[in-house]
Amino acid sequence: MAVFTSVSLAELSTWIMQFPLGQAHAIKGIASGIENTNFFVSTDNGEYVLTIFENLSFEQLPFYLHLMDHLAHHGVLVPAPVANKNGQLITELKHKPAAIVSKLEGESQLHPTPLHCAEVGGMLARMHLAGLDYPLHQENLRGLSWWKQTQPRVMPFLDPDKQQLLDSELKVQEQFALSALYQQLPRGPIHADLFRNNVMFAGNRLTGFFDFYFAGCDTFIFDLAVTCNDWCVNLSTGEPDSARTLALIDAYQTVRRLTAEEQSALPTMLRAAALRFWLSRLFDFYLPREAHVLTPHDPTHFERILRERRQ
Repeated sequence: MAVFTSVSLAELSTWIMQFPLGQAHAIKGIASGIENTNFFVSTDNGEYVLTIFENLSFEQLPFYLHLMDHLAHHGVLVPAPVANKNGQLITELKHKPAAIVSKLEGESQLHPTPLHCAEVGGMLARMHLAGLDYPLHQENLRGLSWWKQTQPRVMPFLDPDKQQLLDSELKVQEQFALSALYQQLPRGPIHADLFRNNVMFAGNRLTGFFDFYFAGCDTFIFDLAVTCNDWCVNLSTGEPDSARTLALIDAYQTVRRLTAEEQSALPTMLRAAALRFWLSRLFDFYLPREAHVLTPHDPTHFERILRERRQ
């Protein structure tokens, strides 16, 4: 959610005329994140979020926008995509695909308690169940294939100890992906990036999940592991917090029971989730794209989490 593509209020005012939102009054770039260009937009009809997609194509985007629409119709709290007057959810802005969605109420809870984690776990389980009959399919674009492609690109920037850690863990995950246990894991559409800054709360009430643009079809237990690795760890040390972990997983299982295979796979999936984000942060840190506003994340955070999970 950095700003790679600038948009003026005048340019926005012309583009937004195709939507039933009235006139645009203000536009403000969102600095957090590093994948797409995002803006807060004020209109006659209220507050919205405009996203310009820097990597995803017009052909790939229906999976994400229609998934959000599908989940919303199944009672999952997500932003509602806004269609233009021709019924299109994806249109062109500055020669790139763009979409506009409703802005969720509340704010991100950056210091969660077990109560917040329970809210997230329950809604994540509802999301997984709601996605079971979603008809579109797209692989997780930041899954194992991407890890294998990205590893040699970041290796030259790492010292021998980090190179050994990355190489060792990737081999573990490649072997696990070939196992009979892995093949038995339940799958479907997952969020794949459900960090604290992608969930909104009004007090202790969860008001929605957003930023679905890393979503794809993968194992549900990987999604749960990604979520635990952010919501249930000490941000300064990477150590897991048992009370928050228990609250999140118990609430998840109240809605959707984990299979025996998922329970067996969870430790390895927690490592996989840490590896995925260590790799992406290494890539974004050492091989960044130019942006008007960009806040790169520290790769060492997920290196610490990976080392903790390997123990």
